Amino acid sequence: MRVSLLVTVYNVTKTLPITLQSIEEQDYRDIEVVIVDGGSTDGTVELIKEFASRTRERQGFSVRWVSEPDDGLYDAMNKAFRMSSGEVVAVCNDKLCKPNAVTLFVSAIEQGGKRCVGAHADLVYVEGERVVREWRMGQGRLCEGWMPGHPTLFLRRGIYETYGLYDTSYHCAADYEFMVRFLKDEKNVLAYVPEVLVAMFYGGTSNAGLKNYLVSFREGFLALKKNQVPQPLFITLRRSLRVLSQFKGKTI
Repeated sequence: MRVSLLVTVYNVTKTLPITLQSIEEQDYRDIEVVIVDGGSTDGTVELIKEFASRTRERQGFSVRWVSEPDDGLYDAMNKAFRMSSGEVVAVCNDKLCKPNAVTLFVSAIEQGGKRCVGAHADLVYVEGERVVREWRMGQGRLCEGWMPGHPTLFLRRGIYETYGLYDTSYHCAADYEFMVRFLKDEKNVLAYVPEVLVAMFYGGTSNAGLKNYLVSFREGFLALKKNQVPQPLFITLRRSLRVLSQFKGKTI
C-alpha cells in the first residue's frame, strides 16, 4: 500500500536535511512525500527543490510540494493531507531513526487485524545528539492519560476521512484533539511497534517552553471536554505526570 509522508516546514534549513535524508533512506518501495512550505525565505525551498530533483528517478518514490503562505502548522498539515493519495498517512517533520521504519509501521498495520486503524512506536526528543526525553509508548487507554506520540502515528486514510482533519482553532494541541477524536471510539485499535522509530526535534509547538506547555495543557483539557470524554481534568493531570517521567537527559 502507498504511504504518504506529510512534511510541513517553514524556515527550517537546520533540520530539514535530516528529515529528508531519513525519508530518502527508507527501504519501503511505495512512498509519496508531500511537502508544504509556508513561504520560507532562508533557503528551505532550495533544499526542497534539490530533494525533489535527486529523487525524481527513484522507483516507487514520488515528491509533491508547494511553497505558499498558510495559517500555521495545522493548516499546513491539512493542506498536505488534501494533496496526498496514500492509503496510509503520517506526518513526518522529524527523523525516522531506522531505514526500515516505514516498513515496520506498515507491517504492524497489516498484521493488526480488521480493527487496526494504524500503528505507533516509541519516540525520543533530541537536541542535536542529546536525548532530552524518552517516550516508551506501550499500549494504554485514553482514560488513563495514555496517548501515542503523534510524530510516530501512521494511520489508514479512512480515519481522516471519517473523523475529519486537524482543528486549526487550537494553537498547540490540535494533534492531541485529533487523536482524542478517534481514540475515544474503542473500536479503533492501534498496533504498537516497541522500538524507537522517530527522533523528534525538541522545541516543537507543544514543548517549546513553559508558556506553550501551559497552553497545551489547557487545550488538552478542552479537547477532552469537546469530545465528551469523562473526567477531563483527571486525565489531563495523569497525562502531564506521564510527560514528566519521560525526561532522561542522556545522549545517543
